[in-house]
Amino acid sequence: MLRILRIENIAVAREVELELGRGFSVLTGETGAGKSILIDGLTLVLGGRISKDMIRPGEKNASVTAIFSDVENILPELDGLGIHPDEEGEITVRRVFSEDGKSSTKINGKSASVSELRELSSLLVNINGQNDTHTALDQSTHIDLLDEYSKLDRSAYSGLYREYLDAVRNLKEIKESLRDRSMMTDILKYQIKEIDAAKLSDPEEEEKLEKLRIKLKDIEKISKYTGIVVRALSQSEKGVTAAYMLEKAQAALEQLGGVMENAQELAEKLESMRYEIIDIAEQASDLIDSDMQNPEEKLDHVEKRLSLISRLEKKYGADISEILSFREEAAKKLDALESGDLAVKEAEAALAKAYEAALAEAERLSGIRSENAKILSDQVGASLKYLDMPKARFEVKVSRDYSSDGKEILNPNGCDSVCFMFTANPGYPMKELSKVASGGELSRTVLAIKCALAGKQGVDTVIFDEIDTGVSGATSQKIGMKLRELSKHIQVICVTHSPQVASLADAHFFIHKSEKDGKAESFVRLLTDEERISEIARIIGGVTVTDKQIQAAREMLDTNKD
Repeated sequence: MLRILRIENIAVAREVELELGRGFSVLTGETGAGKSILIDGLTLVLGGRISKDMIRPGEKNASVTAIFSDVENILPELDGLGIHPDEEGEITVRRVFSEDGKSSTKINGKSASVSELRELSSLLVNINGQNDTHTALDQSTHIDLLDEYSKLDRSAYSGLYREYLDAVRNLKEIKESLRDRSMMTDILKYQIKEIDAAKLSDPEEEEKLEKLRIKLKDIEKISKYTGIVVRALSQSEKGVTAAYMLEKAQAALEQLGGVMENAQELAEKLESMRYEIIDIAEQASDLIDSDMQNPEEKLDHVEKRLSLISRLEKKYGADISEILSFREEAAKKLDALESGDLAVKEAEAALAKAYEAALAEAERLSGIRSENAKILSDQVGASLKYLDMPKARFEVKVSRDYSSDGKEILNPNGCDSVCFMFTANPGYPMKELSKVASGGELSRTVLAIKCALAGKQGVDTVIFDEIDTGVSGATSQKIGMKLRELSKHIQVICVTHSPQVASLADAHFFIHKSEKDGKAESFVRLLTDEERISEIARIIGGVTVTDKQIQAAREMLDTNKD
Protein backbone atom coordinates (compact mmCIF):
# COMPACT_ATOMS: atom_id res chain seq x y z
CA MET A 1 0.00 0.00 0.00
CA LEU A 2 0.97 3.66 -0.31
CA ARG A 3 2.12 4.55 3.20
CA ILE A 4 3.61 8.03 2.77
CA LEU A 5 3.37 10.68 0.05
CA ARG A 6 5.64 13.70 0.52
CA ILE A 7 5.52 16.71 -1.83
CA GLU A 8 7.97 19.63 -1.67
CA ASN A 9 7.84 22.90 -3.63
CA ILE A 10 5.23 21.96 -6.21
CA ALA A 11 2.80 24.81 -6.97
CA VAL A 12 1.20 25.91 -3.66
CA ALA A 13 2.50 22.84 -1.81
CA ARG A 14 5.70 23.95 -0.05
CA GLU A 15 5.93 20.89 2.16
CA VAL A 16 3.00 18.49 2.30
CA GLU A 17 3.12 14.99 3.76
CA LEU A 18 0.32 12.48 3.73
CA GLU A 19 0.56 9.36 5.92
CA LEU A 20 -1.98 6.83 4.76
CA GLY A 21 -3.29 3.57 6.12
CA ARG A 22 -5.25 0.63 4.83
CA GLY A 23 -8.92 0.77 3.98
CA PHE A 24 -10.75 3.77 2.54
CA SER A 25 -9.26 7.28 2.76
CA VAL A 26 -10.79 10.48 1.39
CA LEU A 27 -9.33 13.93 0.72
CA THR A 28 -11.58 16.99 0.76
CA GLY A 29 -11.08 20.73 0.71
CA GLU A 30 -12.24 23.92 -0.88
CA THR A 31 -11.78 24.49 -4.59
CA GLY A 32 -8.21 25.59 -5.26
CA ALA A 33 -6.92 24.32 -1.94
CA GLY A 34 -4.53 21.91 -3.64
CA LYS A 35 -6.33 18.56 -3.87
CA SER A 36 -5.24 18.17 -7.50
CA ILE A 37 -1.61 18.78 -6.49
CA LEU A 38 -1.65 15.56 -4.48
CA ILE A 39 -2.83 13.61 -7.52
CA ASP A 40 -0.33 15.44 -9.73
CA GLY A 41 2.47 14.75 -7.27
CA LEU A 42 1.65 11.07 -7.14
CA THR A 43 1.46 10.97 -10.94
CA LEU A 44 4.94 12.54 -11.11
CA VAL A 45 6.51 10.11 -8.67
CA LEU A 46 5.04 7.23 -10.66
CA GLY A 47 6.73 8.35 -13.88
CA GLY A 48 4.52 11.19 -15.12
CA ARG A 49 5.88 13.99 -17.28
CA ILE A 50 7.79 16.69 -15.42
CA SER A 51 7.51 20.41 -16.15
CA LYS A 52 9.65 23.12 -14.54
CA ASP A 53 6.50 25.29 -14.41
CA MET A 54 5.31 23.06 -11.56
CA ILE A 55 8.05 24.35 -9.26
CA ARG A 56 6.83 26.68 -6.54
CA PRO A 57 7.73 30.34 -7.34
CA GLY A 58 11.01 31.37 -5.74
CA GLU A 59 12.28 27.80 -5.37
CA LYS A 60 14.98 26.14 -7.45
CA ASN A 61 14.06 22.51 -6.88
CA ALA A 62 11.01 20.37 -6.25
CA SER A 63 10.61 16.75 -5.22
CA VAL A 64 8.04 14.04 -4.62
CA THR A 65 8.62 10.97 -2.46
CA ALA A 66 6.35 7.94 -2.14
CA ILE A 67 6.89 5.05 0.26
CA PHE A 68 5.10 1.75 -0.35
CA SER A 69 4.85 -0.96 2.29
CA ASP A 70 3.53 -4.54 2.39
CA VAL A 71 4.87 -5.46 -1.06
CA GLU A 72 5.24 -9.18 -0.37
CA ASN A 73 2.61 -10.18 -2.93
CA ILE A 74 4.60 -8.64 -5.81
CA LEU A 75 8.09 -9.82 -4.82
CA PRO A 76 8.51 -12.04 -7.93
CA GLU A 77 7.62 -9.12 -10.21
CA LEU A 78 9.96 -6.80 -8.30
CA ASP A 79 12.74 -9.35 -8.59
CA GLY A 80 12.15 -9.45 -12.34
CA LEU A 81 12.71 -5.68 -12.43
CA GLY A 82 15.84 -5.97 -10.29
CA ILE A 83 14.19 -4.07 -7.42
CA HIS A 84 14.36 -5.29 -3.83
CA PRO A 85 12.59 -3.91 -0.73
CA ASP A 86 14.69 -2.27 1.97
CA GLU A 87 15.25 -3.65 5.47
CA GLU A 88 11.74 -2.54 6.50
CA GLY A 89 10.26 -4.33 3.50
CA GLU A 90 9.39 -1.05 1.78
CA ILE A 91 9.92 0.56 -1.62
CA THR A 92 10.84 4.25 -1.63
CA VAL A 93 10.53 6.20 -4.86
CA ARG A 94 11.87 9.76 -5.10
CA ARG A 95 11.90 12.18 -8.02
CA VAL A 96 13.71 15.52 -7.90
CA PHE A 97 13.63 18.16 -10.61
CA SER A 98 15.01 21.68 -10.92
CA GLU A 99 14.21 24.90 -12.73
CA ASP A 100 16.97 24.25 -15.28
CA GLY A 101 15.08 21.18 -16.50
CA LYS A 102 17.30 18.55 -14.88
CA SER A 103 15.73 15.68 -12.96
CA SER A 104 16.70 12.49 -11.16
CA THR A 105 14.81 9.38 -10.17
CA LYS A 106 15.77 6.98 -7.39
CA ILE A 107 14.23 3.73 -6.22
CA ASN A 108 15.41 2.73 -2.74
CA GLY A 109 18.32 5.16 -3.15
CA LYS A 110 19.48 3.76 -6.50
CA SER A 111 19.25 5.75 -9.71
CA ALA A 112 16.58 4.54 -12.11
CA SER A 113 15.22 5.49 -15.52
CA VAL A 114 11.69 6.80 -16.04
CA SER A 115 10.80 3.67 -18.01
CA GLU A 116 11.90 1.51 -15.07
CA LEU A 117 9.82 3.69 -12.76
CA ARG A 118 6.75 3.30 -14.95
CA GLU A 119 7.17 -0.48 -14.96
CA LEU A 120 7.33 -0.40 -11.17
CA SER A 121 4.37 1.95 -10.81
CA SER A 122 2.15 -0.38 -12.85
CA LEU A 123 2.59 -2.90 -10.00
CA LEU A 124 1.84 -0.43 -7.21
CA VAL A 125 -0.91 2.10 -7.98
CA ASN A 126 -3.86 2.60 -10.28
CA ILE A 127 -4.99 6.23 -10.59
CA ASN A 128 -8.50 6.84 -11.94
CA GLY A 129 -9.14 10.44 -12.87
CA GLN A 130 -10.36 12.47 -15.82
CA ASN A 131 -7.89 10.78 -18.16
CA ASP A 132 -9.04 7.35 -17.10
CA THR A 133 -12.62 8.29 -17.94
CA HIS A 134 -11.41 9.20 -21.40
CA THR A 135 -9.52 5.90 -21.54
CA ALA A 136 -12.75 4.02 -20.88
CA LEU A 137 -14.20 5.81 -23.91
CA ASP A 138 -11.29 4.73 -26.11
CA GLN A 139 -12.27 1.45 -27.73
CA SER A 140 -8.63 0.54 -28.40
CA THR A 141 -8.16 0.06 -24.62
CA HIS A 142 -11.17 -2.21 -24.13
CA ILE A 143 -9.43 -5.41 -25.17
CA ASP A 144 -6.61 -4.71 -22.68
CA LEU A 145 -9.14 -4.13 -19.88
CA LEU A 146 -10.97 -7.37 -20.71
CA ASP A 147 -7.67 -9.27 -20.84
CA GLU A 148 -6.67 -7.84 -17.45
CA TYR A 149 -10.00 -9.00 -16.07
CA SER A 150 -9.49 -12.43 -17.68
CA LYS A 151 -5.88 -12.59 -16.44
CA LEU A 152 -4.99 -13.53 -19.98
CA ASP A 153 -1.39 -14.33 -20.88
CA ARG A 154 -0.81 -13.23 -24.48
CA SER A 155 2.93 -13.99 -24.58
CA ALA A 156 2.61 -17.25 -26.53
CA TYR A 157 0.40 -15.59 -29.11
CA SER A 158 2.74 -12.59 -29.35
CA GLY A 159 5.61 -14.89 -30.39
CA LEU A 160 3.46 -16.68 -32.99
CA TYR A 161 2.13 -13.35 -34.27
CA ARG A 162 5.69 -12.06 -34.78
CA GLU A 163 6.49 -15.20 -36.78
CA TYR A 164 3.34 -14.61 -38.83
CA LEU A 165 4.34 -10.99 -39.54
CA ASP A 166 7.84 -12.15 -40.53
CA ALA A 167 6.27 -14.61 -42.98
CA VAL A 168 4.03 -11.87 -44.41
CA ARG A 169 7.01 -9.56 -44.81
CA ASN A 170 9.14 -12.28 -46.39
CA LEU A 171 6.48 -13.10 -49.00
CA LYS A 172 6.01 -9.42 -49.77
CA GLU A 173 9.74 -8.89 -50.26
CA ILE A 174 10.00 -11.90 -52.58
CA LYS A 175 7.05 -10.73 -54.67
CA GLU A 176 8.43 -7.20 -54.84
CA SER A 177 11.81 -8.51 -55.92
CA LEU A 178 10.12 -10.53 -58.66
CA ARG A 179 8.01 -7.62 -59.87
CA ASP A 180 10.81 -6.35 -62.10
CA ARG A 181 12.42 -9.74 -62.46
CA SER A 182 13.56 -9.38 -66.09
CA MET A 183 15.27 -6.05 -65.51
CA MET A 184 16.87 -7.17 -62.24
CA THR A 185 18.08 -10.40 -63.81
CA ASP A 186 19.83 -8.48 -66.59
CA ILE A 187 21.43 -6.09 -64.10
CA LEU A 188 22.69 -8.89 -61.86
CA LYS A 189 24.05 -10.87 -64.81
CA TYR A 190 25.92 -7.80 -66.04
CA GLN A 191 27.38 -7.12 -62.59
CA ILE A 192 28.52 -10.73 -62.16
CA LYS A 193 29.99 -10.79 -65.67
CA GLU A 194 31.88 -7.55 -65.12
CA ILE A 195 33.38 -8.77 -61.85
CA ASP A 196 34.23 -12.20 -63.29
CA ALA A 197 35.95 -10.57 -66.28
CA ALA A 198 38.38 -8.89 -63.92
CA LYS A 199 39.48 -12.33 -62.66
CA LEU A 200 39.89 -11.18 -59.09
CA SER A 201 41.07 -13.93 -56.79
CA ASP A 202 43.72 -12.48 -54.51
CA PRO A 203 42.33 -10.00 -51.94
CA GLU A 204 45.87 -8.56 -51.60
CA GLU A 205 46.41 -8.05 -55.34
CA GLU A 206 45.81 -4.30 -55.21
CA GLU A 207 48.38 -3.82 -52.44
CA LYS A 208 50.92 -5.89 -54.38
CA LEU A 209 50.30 -3.89 -57.58
CA GLU A 210 50.78 -0.62 -55.71
CA LYS A 211 54.20 -1.78 -54.50
CA LEU A 212 55.14 -3.00 -58.00
CA ARG A 213 54.13 0.34 -59.51
CA ILE A 214 56.47 2.19 -57.14
CA LYS A 215 59.23 -0.23 -58.07
CA LEU A 216 58.68 0.17 -61.80
CA LYS A 217 58.65 3.96 -61.59
CA ASP A 218 62.13 3.89 -59.94
CA ILE A 219 63.57 1.21 -62.22
CA GLU A 220 66.55 3.30 -63.42
CA LYS A 221 67.61 4.14 -59.88
CA ILE A 222 67.16 0.52 -58.78
CA SER A 223 69.13 -0.78 -61.74
CA LYS A 224 72.04 1.65 -61.19
CA TYR A 225 72.54 1.02 -57.51
CA THR A 226 71.86 -2.71 -57.49
CA GLY A 227 74.55 -2.98 -60.19
CA ILE A 228 77.03 -1.20 -57.98
CA VAL A 229 76.17 -3.51 -55.08
CA VAL A 230 76.52 -6.69 -57.17
CA ARG A 231 79.78 -5.60 -58.82
CA ALA A 232 81.34 -4.50 -55.56
CA LEU A 233 80.40 -7.66 -53.70
CA SER A 234 80.51 -10.63 -56.02
CA GLN A 235 80.35 -10.13 -59.80
CA SER A 236 82.80 -7.77 -61.49
CA GLU A 237 84.50 -8.13 -64.87
CA LYS A 238 86.94 -5.27 -64.35
CA GLY A 239 87.80 -5.24 -60.71
CA VAL A 240 88.31 -7.33 -57.65
CA THR A 241 85.15 -8.07 -55.59
CA ALA A 242 84.75 -8.26 -51.87
CA ALA A 243 83.83 -11.94 -52.12
CA TYR A 244 87.03 -12.67 -54.12
CA MET A 245 89.23 -10.87 -51.61
CA LEU A 246 87.63 -12.70 -48.69
CA GLU A 247 88.19 -16.01 -50.46
CA LYS A 248 91.90 -15.15 -50.97
CA ALA A 249 92.28 -14.12 -47.32
CA GLN A 250 90.54 -17.31 -46.17
CA ALA A 251 92.98 -19.45 -48.22
CA ALA A 252 95.95 -17.55 -46.78
CA LEU A 253 94.81 -18.15 -43.21
CA GLU A 254 94.35 -21.82 -43.88
CA GLN A 255 98.08 -21.93 -44.97
CA LEU A 256 99.04 -20.46 -41.59
CA GLY A 257 97.38 -23.27 -39.67
CA GLY A 258 100.70 -24.73 -38.48
CA VAL A 259 102.17 -21.47 -37.15
CA MET A 260 99.10 -19.45 -36.11
CA GLU A 261 97.06 -20.95 -33.30
CA ASN A 262 93.57 -19.65 -34.31
CA ALA A 263 94.16 -19.44 -38.05
CA GLN A 264 91.55 -22.08 -38.92
CA GLU A 265 88.88 -20.40 -36.75
CA LEU A 266 89.52 -17.07 -38.44
CA ALA A 267 89.41 -18.71 -41.87
CA GLU A 268 85.96 -20.15 -41.08
CA LYS A 269 84.72 -16.70 -40.04
CA LEU A 270 85.92 -15.24 -43.34
CA GLU A 271 84.16 -18.02 -45.19
CA SER A 272 80.90 -17.19 -43.38
CA MET A 273 81.32 -13.49 -44.19
CA ARG A 274 81.92 -14.37 -47.86
CA TYR A 275 78.64 -16.32 -48.00
CA GLU A 276 76.72 -13.43 -46.39
CA ILE A 277 78.20 -10.97 -48.89
CA ILE A 278 77.27 -13.26 -51.80
CA ASP A 279 73.71 -13.54 -50.35
CA ILE A 280 73.41 -9.74 -50.14
CA ALA A 281 74.56 -9.45 -53.73
CA GLU A 282 71.99 -12.02 -54.84
CA GLN A 283 69.18 -10.20 -53.01
CA ALA A 284 70.19 -6.95 -54.67
CA SER A 285 70.33 -8.74 -58.01
CA ASP A 286 66.82 -10.11 -57.46
CA LEU A 287 65.47 -6.53 -57.53
CA ILE A 288 66.10 -6.65 -61.23
CA ASP A 289 64.11 -9.75 -62.18
CA SER A 290 62.46 -10.92 -65.33
CA ASP A 291 59.47 -8.62 -64.71
CA MET A 292 61.80 -5.67 -65.12
CA GLN A 293 62.93 -6.58 -68.58
CA ASN A 294 60.24 -4.38 -70.16
CA PRO A 295 59.53 -1.86 -67.39
CA GLU A 296 57.46 0.59 -69.43
CA GLU A 297 55.24 -2.15 -70.79
CA LYS A 298 54.94 -3.70 -67.35
CA LEU A 299 54.09 -0.33 -65.73
CA ASP A 300 51.37 0.27 -68.31
CA HIS A 301 49.86 -3.13 -67.47
CA VAL A 302 49.95 -2.38 -63.72
CA GLU A 303 48.31 1.02 -64.20
CA LYS A 304 45.51 -0.48 -66.28
CA ARG A 305 44.95 -3.23 -63.72
CA LEU A 306 44.80 -0.76 -60.82
CA SER A 307 42.42 1.44 -62.82
CA LEU A 308 40.13 -1.55 -63.41
CA ILE A 309 40.13 -2.45 -59.74
CA SER A 310 39.44 1.17 -58.77
CA ARG A 311 36.49 1.31 -61.16
CA LEU A 312 35.02 -1.87 -59.69
CA GLU A 313 35.52 -0.55 -56.16
CA LYS A 314 33.45 2.54 -56.96
CA LYS A 315 30.60 0.27 -58.03
CA TYR A 316 30.78 -2.74 -55.77
CA GLY A 317 32.91 -2.19 -52.64
CA ALA A 318 35.80 -0.50 -50.90
CA ASP A 319 38.32 -3.26 -51.71
CA ILE A 320 38.67 -6.56 -53.56
CA SER A 321 37.21 -8.53 -50.65
CA GLU A 322 34.04 -6.43 -50.73
CA ILE A 323 33.82 -6.73 -54.52
CA LEU A 324 33.97 -10.51 -54.23
CA SER A 325 31.34 -10.43 -51.44
CA PHE A 326 29.10 -8.30 -53.65
CA ARG A 327 29.52 -10.83 -56.45
CA GLU A 328 28.52 -13.66 -54.09
CA GLU A 329 25.36 -11.80 -52.97
CA ALA A 330 24.49 -10.92 -56.56
CA ALA A 331 24.77 -14.59 -57.50
CA LYS A 332 22.40 -15.51 -54.67
CA LYS A 333 19.88 -12.88 -55.76
CA LEU A 334 20.11 -14.03 -59.36
CA ASP A 335 19.55 -17.61 -58.29
CA ALA A 336 16.53 -16.50 -56.23
CA LEU A 337 15.10 -14.58 -59.19
CA GLU A 338 15.63 -17.43 -61.58
CA SER A 339 13.92 -19.79 -59.15
CA GLY A 340 11.41 -17.12 -58.05
CA ASP A 341 8.21 -19.07 -58.60
CA LEU A 342 9.47 -21.80 -56.30
CA ALA A 343 10.49 -19.21 -53.69
CA VAL A 344 6.99 -17.69 -53.79
CA LYS A 345 5.38 -21.08 -53.28
CA GLU A 346 7.68 -21.85 -50.37
CA ALA A 347 7.02 -18.43 -48.79
CA GLU A 348 3.26 -18.86 -49.23
CA ALA A 349 3.43 -22.27 -47.57
CA ALA A 350 5.45 -20.84 -44.68
CA LEU A 351 2.93 -18.00 -44.32
CA ALA A 352 -0.02 -20.40 -44.28
CA LYS A 353 1.67 -22.48 -41.59
CA ALA A 354 2.48 -19.40 -39.47
CA TYR A 355 -1.08 -18.11 -39.89
CA GLU A 356 -2.65 -21.39 -38.78
CA ALA A 357 -0.38 -21.59 -35.72
CA ALA A 358 -1.15 -18.01 -34.69
CA LEU A 359 -4.87 -18.43 -35.41
CA ALA A 360 -5.09 -21.54 -33.25
CA GLU A 361 -3.64 -19.63 -30.28
CA ALA A 362 -5.78 -16.57 -31.09
CA GLU A 363 -8.93 -18.72 -31.02
CA ARG A 364 -7.90 -20.12 -27.65
CA LEU A 365 -7.60 -16.57 -26.32
CA SER A 366 -10.90 -15.67 -27.96
CA GLY A 367 -12.68 -18.46 -26.11
CA ILE A 368 -11.36 -17.20 -22.78
CA ARG A 369 -12.32 -13.63 -23.68
CA SER A 370 -15.87 -14.57 -24.68
CA GLU A 371 -16.38 -16.50 -21.45
CA ASN A 372 -15.09 -13.66 -19.28
CA ALA A 373 -16.83 -10.96 -21.32
CA LYS A 374 -20.18 -12.41 -20.21
CA ILE A 375 -19.08 -12.50 -16.57
CA LEU A 376 -17.70 -8.94 -16.70
CA SER A 377 -20.85 -7.69 -18.43
CA ASP A 378 -23.04 -9.19 -15.69
CA GLN A 379 -20.78 -7.87 -12.93
CA VAL A 380 -20.72 -4.31 -14.29
CA GLY A 381 -24.46 -4.47 -14.98
CA ALA A 382 -25.15 -5.48 -11.37
CA SER A 383 -22.98 -2.59 -10.11
CA LEU A 384 -24.84 -0.13 -12.35
CA LYS A 385 -28.16 -1.24 -10.90
CA TYR A 386 -26.75 -0.75 -7.42
CA LEU A 387 -25.55 2.73 -8.45
CA ASP A 388 -29.12 3.87 -9.28
CA MET A 389 -29.08 2.90 -12.95
CA PRO A 390 -31.64 0.04 -12.79
CA LYS A 391 -32.50 0.11 -16.48
CA ALA A 392 -28.95 0.46 -17.77
CA ARG A 393 -27.46 -2.35 -19.80
CA PHE A 394 -23.77 -2.96 -20.32
CA GLU A 395 -22.16 -5.50 -22.60
CA VAL A 396 -18.57 -6.39 -23.39
CA LYS A 397 -18.90 -7.20 -27.08
CA VAL A 398 -16.28 -9.55 -28.53
CA SER A 399 -16.25 -9.75 -32.32
CA ARG A 400 -13.93 -10.66 -35.18
CA ASP A 401 -12.90 -9.01 -38.42
CA TYR A 402 -12.73 -11.02 -41.63
CA SER A 403 -10.91 -10.49 -44.91
CA SER A 404 -12.65 -10.54 -48.28
CA ASP A 405 -11.92 -14.26 -48.61
CA GLY A 406 -13.57 -15.01 -45.27
CA LYS A 407 -10.40 -15.55 -43.20
CA GLU A 408 -10.01 -14.13 -39.70
CA ILE A 409 -7.80 -11.06 -39.62
CA LEU A 410 -5.08 -11.35 -37.01
CA ASN A 411 -4.04 -8.35 -34.92
CA PRO A 412 -1.45 -7.87 -32.15
CA ASN A 413 -3.96 -9.12 -29.56
CA GLY A 414 -5.38 -12.09 -31.46
CA CYS A 415 -8.37 -12.24 -33.79
CA ASP A 416 -10.82 -10.26 -31.64
CA SER A 417 -12.10 -6.72 -31.40
CA VAL A 418 -13.58 -5.70 -28.05
CA CYS A 419 -16.02 -2.85 -27.49
CA PHE A 420 -17.92 -1.73 -24.39
CA MET A 421 -21.59 -1.29 -25.33
CA PHE A 422 -24.06 0.68 -23.20
CA THR A 423 -27.59 2.04 -22.98
CA ALA A 424 -29.12 3.82 -20.01
CA ASN A 425 -32.73 3.65 -21.17
CA PRO A 426 -35.06 0.71 -21.88
CA GLY A 427 -36.18 0.32 -25.46
CA TYR A 428 -33.04 1.94 -26.85
CA PRO A 429 -30.40 -0.08 -28.68
CA MET A 430 -27.01 -0.52 -27.13
CA LYS A 431 -24.27 1.61 -28.68
CA GLU A 432 -20.60 2.24 -28.04
CA LEU A 433 -20.10 3.60 -24.51
CA SER A 434 -18.50 6.81 -25.79
CA LYS A 435 -21.57 7.68 -27.88
CA VAL A 436 -24.37 7.33 -25.35
CA ALA A 437 -23.17 7.82 -21.76
CA SER A 438 -23.67 11.21 -20.06
CA GLY A 439 -21.18 12.59 -17.50
CA GLY A 440 -22.84 11.06 -14.44
CA GLU A 441 -23.59 7.80 -16.22
CA LEU A 442 -20.04 7.58 -17.43
CA SER A 443 -18.59 8.18 -13.96
CA ARG A 444 -20.66 5.36 -12.51
CA THR A 445 -19.91 3.04 -15.41
CA VAL A 446 -16.18 3.68 -15.05
CA LEU A 447 -16.44 3.02 -11.31
CA ALA A 448 -18.29 -0.23 -11.96
CA ILE A 449 -15.63 -1.32 -14.47
CA LYS A 450 -12.80 -0.34 -12.12
CA CYS A 451 -14.40 -2.18 -9.22
CA ALA A 452 -14.66 -5.30 -11.37
CA LEU A 453 -11.03 -4.96 -12.43
CA ALA A 454 -9.63 -4.00 -9.04
CA GLY A 455 -9.19 -7.54 -7.81
CA LYS A 456 -7.81 -8.68 -11.15
CA GLN A 457 -5.10 -6.14 -11.93
CA GLY A 458 -2.76 -7.16 -9.13
CA VAL A 459 -2.55 -3.57 -7.83
CA ASP A 460 -3.32 -3.04 -4.14
CA THR A 461 -3.71 0.74 -4.20
CA VAL A 462 -6.42 2.43 -6.27
CA ILE A 463 -6.96 6.19 -6.35
CA PHE A 464 -10.18 7.83 -7.55
CA ASP A 465 -10.17 11.51 -8.46
CA GLU A 466 -13.69 12.95 -8.11
CA ILE A 467 -15.40 9.77 -9.30
CA ASP A 468 -18.68 11.15 -7.91
CA THR A 469 -18.84 14.14 -10.27
CA GLY A 470 -22.25 14.76 -11.83
CA VAL A 471 -24.35 12.44 -9.65
CA SER A 472 -27.02 13.01 -7.04
CA GLY A 473 -26.58 12.70 -3.29
CA ALA A 474 -28.32 9.32 -3.11
CA THR A 475 -26.12 7.95 -5.87
CA SER A 476 -23.03 9.44 -4.21
CA GLN A 477 -23.97 7.47 -1.12
CA LYS A 478 -23.95 4.26 -3.12
CA ILE A 479 -20.68 5.20 -4.83
CA GLY A 480 -19.17 5.68 -1.39
CA MET A 481 -20.50 2.33 -0.24
CA LYS A 482 -19.06 0.72 -3.36
CA LEU A 483 -15.66 2.28 -2.64
CA ARG A 484 -15.78 1.14 0.99
CA GLU A 485 -16.69 -2.38 -0.10
CA LEU A 486 -13.72 -2.29 -2.48
CA SER A 487 -11.45 -1.06 0.32
CA LYS A 488 -11.95 -4.32 2.21
CA HIS A 489 -9.67 -5.94 -0.35
CA ILE A 490 -7.35 -3.11 -1.43
CA GLN A 491 -6.29 0.37 -0.35
CA VAL A 492 -8.70 2.99 -1.76
CA ILE A 493 -7.96 6.72 -1.82
CA CYS A 494 -10.54 9.15 -3.14
CA VAL A 495 -10.54 12.91 -3.80
CA THR A 496 -14.18 13.96 -3.41
CA HIS A 497 -16.64 16.85 -3.11
CA SER A 498 -19.38 14.53 -1.88
CA PRO A 499 -20.36 14.51 1.81
CA GLN A 500 -21.88 11.07 1.36
CA VAL A 501 -18.62 9.62 0.04
CA ALA A 502 -16.55 11.45 2.67
CA SER A 503 -18.71 10.14 5.49
CA LEU A 504 -18.05 6.53 4.51
CA ALA A 505 -14.25 6.75 4.71
CA ASP A 506 -12.07 5.15 7.34
CA ALA A 507 -9.75 8.18 7.31
CA HIS A 508 -10.56 11.74 6.26
CA PHE A 509 -7.81 14.20 5.22
CA PHE A 510 -8.53 17.90 4.87
CA ILE A 511 -6.58 20.09 2.46
CA HIS A 512 -6.66 23.83 2.95
CA LYS A 513 -4.75 26.82 1.71
CA SER A 514 -3.54 29.88 3.63
CA GLU A 515 -0.97 32.61 3.23
CA LYS A 516 2.45 32.23 4.81
CA ASP A 517 5.32 34.67 4.36
CA GLY A 518 3.37 36.42 1.64
CA LYS A 519 2.77 33.26 -0.39
CA ALA A 520 -0.19 30.91 -0.70
CA GLU A 521 0.58 27.51 0.77
CA SER A 522 -1.36 24.25 0.99
CA PHE A 523 -1.59 22.20 4.17
CA VAL A 524 -3.06 18.75 4.82
CA ARG A 525 -4.07 17.08 8.06
CA LEU A 526 -5.94 14.02 9.24
CA LEU A 527 -9.25 15.09 10.76
CA THR A 528 -10.51 14.03 14.16
CA ASP A 529 -14.10 12.84 14.50
CA GLU A 530 -15.32 16.31 15.48
CA GLU A 531 -13.35 17.95 12.68
CA ARG A 532 -14.89 15.50 10.23
CA ILE A 533 -18.34 16.63 11.30
CA SER A 534 -17.42 20.25 10.62
CA GLU A 535 -15.86 19.47 7.25
CA ILE A 536 -18.77 17.32 6.05
CA ALA A 537 -21.17 20.04 7.21
CA ARG A 538 -19.14 22.58 5.19
CA ILE A 539 -19.41 20.39 2.09
CA ILE A 540 -23.18 20.12 2.64
CA GLY A 541 -23.78 23.79 3.32
CA GLY A 542 -21.12 25.69 1.42
CA VAL A 543 -20.17 29.14 2.77
CA THR A 544 -22.60 29.22 5.71
CA VAL A 545 -22.83 26.17 7.96
CA THR A 546 -25.98 25.80 10.05
CA ASP A 547 -26.74 23.69 13.08
CA LYS A 548 -28.97 21.51 10.94
CA GLN A 549 -26.11 20.81 8.56
CA ILE A 550 -23.83 19.96 11.48
CA GLN A 551 -26.49 17.62 12.82
CA ALA A 552 -26.89 16.06 9.36
CA ALA A 553 -23.14 15.53 9.13
CA ARG A 554 -23.09 13.92 12.58
CA GLU A 555 -25.95 11.59 11.68
CA MET A 556 -24.29 10.74 8.38
CA LEU A 557 -21.09 9.68 10.16
CA ASP A 558 -22.97 7.77 12.86
CA THR A 559 -25.04 5.92 10.26
CA ASN A 560 -21.99 4.94 8.28
CA LYS A 561 -19.98 3.57 11.19
CA ASP A 562 -19.35 -0.17 10.97
